[in-house]
Amino acid sequence: MTEAAATAQAADGPDERAEAEEPTPLKPALEAVLMVVDEPATEEHLAKVLGHRRRAVADALRELADEYTRDGRGFELRLVAGGWRYYTRPAFAKVVDGFVLDGQHARLTQAALETLAVVAYRQPVSRSRVSAIRGVNCDGVMRTLLQRGLLAEAGGEPETGAILYGTTHYFLERMGLRGLDELPELAPFLPEADQIEGESQEGVPSFDVDADDSGDSPTDH
Repeated sequence: MTEAAATAQAADGPDERAEAEEPTPLKPALEAVLMVVDEPATEEHLAKVLGHRRRAVADALRELADEYTRDGRGFELRLVAGGWRYYTRPAFAKVVDGFVLDGQHARLTQAALETLAVVAYRQPVSRSRVSAIRGVNCDGVMRTLLQRGLLAEAGGEPETGAILYGTTHYFLERMGLRGLDELPELAPFLPEADQIEGESQEGVPSFDVDADDSGDSPTDH
């Protein structure tokens, strides 16, 4: 090799060789990224980060999900709330609960679950309307659900100015839903708004904001 050729190779060497290297394999790259996400990752975001076309990313994600199911892995890859994330397979939920909780009680109470269900099916809805539907003061439980990020303010009621509430993206994630349209068909069993007397009057003094009925106290969630 002549000196000129050696000089040319040295000049072209490292950078061009690095650029000519094969790209990172898509499936392992997806697995590595999804291991560290703290919320579902969208196909668009993954495609941008990994430098692949969205269609290729979408196909690879579904192939991975099928592989995990076929192999009977203890986890699964699911499309939830518009993005992809790893979840423990339901068959192993009891084992995981035992390891994570280890005697702790972190589940929502029945009162909280009922309140969350009312908001999920009737949103956007005011606190007084939720309380009227359930027949008890739900202020304490509503505060807890807000603190846990399952509910959020969703504007105001034009007629009364009452604050309206709805479920959050985190609610969809925790429930394993892609969207509210995947909620079970339970709404017909809830009373209609016009059948609940005075339910939209947020300022009605029949409920004390700082006092909760038995079973719905601030400590019961």
